[in-house]
Amino acid sequence: MAKILVFTELHGSHVKGVTLEILGKLAGHTVDVAAIGAIPAEAIADLAKFGAANVHSLKGANLDKYTPEGYANALKGFIAGGSYDYVFAGATSLGKDLLPRVATMFDAGMASEVTNFIMEGDKFAGTRPLFAGKCFAKVELQGPKPHFVTVRPNALGMNANPTAGAASVKEDAVDAGAIRAMIKDIVKGASEKLDLTEANIIVSGGRAMKDAANFKILEEMANVIGATVGASRAAVDSGFAPHAMQVGQTGKTVAPSLYIACGISGAIQHLAGMRTSKVIVAINTDPDAPIFTKADYGIVGDLFTIVPIMTQEFKNLLGK
Repeated sequence: MAKILVFTELHGSHVKGVTLEILGKLAGHTVDVAAIGAIPAEAIADLAKFGAANVHSLKGANLDKYTPEGYANALKGFIAGGSYDYVFAGATSLGKDLLPRVATMFDAGMASEVTNFIMEGDKFAGTRPLFAGKCFAKVELQGPKPHFVTVRPNALGMNANPTAGAASVKEDAVDAGAIRAMIKDIVKGASEKLDLTEANIIVSGGRAMKDAANFKILEEMANVIGATVGASRAAVDSGFAPHAMQVGQTGKTVAPSLYIACGISGAIQHLAGMRTSKVIVAINTDPDAPIFTKADYGIVGDLFTIVPIMTQEFKNLLGK
């Protein structure tokens, strides 16, 4: 049995979903969770439900805003005193920036962007994509401990029957050390919609959208049903949408309750990014498009005709 630390980020009053995915895969191990700053009661309840043994709130000067050096120094000091075998975190923007820095401080090995893993005793075996998802590598970690792992959000899926833990809460004083570079301001995107990785409903467009301006019909539908708009790699490469909207192996991995694919053929890289969606609806003029093999519901037709009809039907159903 390994002693494991999961570093988590807060998303409002809850933790990032990838933390709960990781905890669900670590049943049977002693798992602590750490976050920088105060942890809301709702977040602690979620962590306890998914098996956290101890929840650590790391506090210290100069940690009110994210700085790579400050967070890395604080986390290094805490990890060094905990005798952990492994440190996990989500492969989020912050996680991908922070964890490699901490791993370097320990001269330790790291597996990044893992999409699946198993723990046999205290031995880690993971899977991560290579060459834009065209193949997968099995990875193990050797050398000095702790070993470090980042997990791609929405890749593991939630454990439907999590093993509850004790989740005792502790405050730990940490030292941010000397900070040579400060992040003065973080400018959030203008959209008030949820990030794709957190969205419960997603409407995505592919190359068949033909132009960036045509995404407005997807946005109209999304506004009616409370969805976030995404795009395929083909649409992004064609300049129809920014990379932040890309769903797929080289974009964001999503797991919404409802995924509506509009004009998306269903290349393997795209399917890899949304395969864990609970219900998939596909709209495509090609009845042989690969997306239909994964869709729960399929509509063969022109999206420019079908989407406005669906939008109106949603308005009627929801009384809007």
